[in-house]
Amino acid sequence: MIDKLQAIQDKYYYLEEQLSDPSVMSDMDRYKKVSKEYKDLKEIVETYQQYKDVLGNIETSQDMMKEDDAEMKEMAQLELDELMPQKEALEEQIKILLIPKDPEDTKDVIFEIRSGTGGDEASIFAGDLYRMYSKYFETQKFKAEVVSVNEGSVGGYSKLVLEITGEDVYGKLKFESGAHRVQRIPKTESQGRVHTSAATVAVFPKLEMEDVDINKADLERQTFRSSGAGGQHVNKTESGVRFIHLPTGIAAESTDGRSQHKNAEIALTRLYQKIFEIQKEQHESSVAQKRKSLVGTGDRSGKIRTYNYPQNRVTDHRLEGSAKNFNLQTVVEGDLHGIIEALQVAENAEKMKADVED
Repeated sequence: MIDKLQAIQDKYYYLEEQLSDPSVMSDMDRYKKVSKEYKDLKEIVETYQQYKDVLGNIETSQDMMKEDDAEMKEMAQLELDELMPQKEALEEQIKILLIPKDPEDTKDVIFEIRSGTGGDEASIFAGDLYRMYSKYFETQKFKAEVVSVNEGSVGGYSKLVLEITGEDVYGKLKFESGAHRVQRIPKTESQGRVHTSAATVAVFPKLEMEDVDINKADLERQTFRSSGAGGQHVNKTESGVRFIHLPTGIAAESTDGRSQHKNAEIALTRLYQKIFEIQKEQHESSVAQKRKSLVGTGDRSGKIRTYNYPQNRVTDHRLEGSAKNFNLQTVVEGDLHGIIEALQVAENAEKMKADVED
């Protein structure tokens, strides 16, 4: 583990040097990529440095234990009694930090809320969920933009689609996908009886241009002489460039620029855009399929979480024991941190278990 941590620290310092390199600073895309990678490694490097300090102090205390001075030995033992639990805690923290992160965790998301079973009350509950999530987005400094909205007949929403942008958005919101159940006396209930209704939430990582999957080896580049208006230059030089994506046969070309280099840039961008549109359609089709698996039928039985108003309790059914229950009042006011952190810990535990089994 120490060798792995040392390699990570070496890379961290290398990236730190890169961030002050003029050639990197002048290339915004490259700078953003290096900066993100540097930031991603910061926590584990800082934890490793704390761990090394603790190991160094343990070694010093163990050397002191070899002294003949009884008072010195007593001081050393007190130090060790404090340091050993710190060492164990840091080792556990490092194990978690070394778990490979899902590359999609950093993506922005499309966030969808729909009313499920329960009629008007389900729409009202969908509106309550939107209010809860809006407050949570604020605490995380996420930006939420409404993409489409269908309001319920007596309040709330039958469907609401948002685009959420920020830092590690999908990593925090991916656990919200599924059926959310509410148990309470509805505003529409005149007899004062507790009803059970449901709404569904679906969270999808957003496909970006840089996600376009193109192998450069699959591209054929052709140059050709431009024709038509434009003077002698375009007619006499092979400044036109065409790229063909061999697996799909999709082609894009450009004669817009005066130089072959510029036309190559334009043609390649056009090709990426064409393939992006196709991959986007495929992604949206898979999203539709994934939505069905994420939220099920939207009825009350396939729930991931229950909001029980009479008992002022929220229960996340993916967690175990008393750890699955949370105070309803704080949760509906947007304090989802405890639930999401518990689900992240559970996910990491599963990953560590799978890693050991492998």
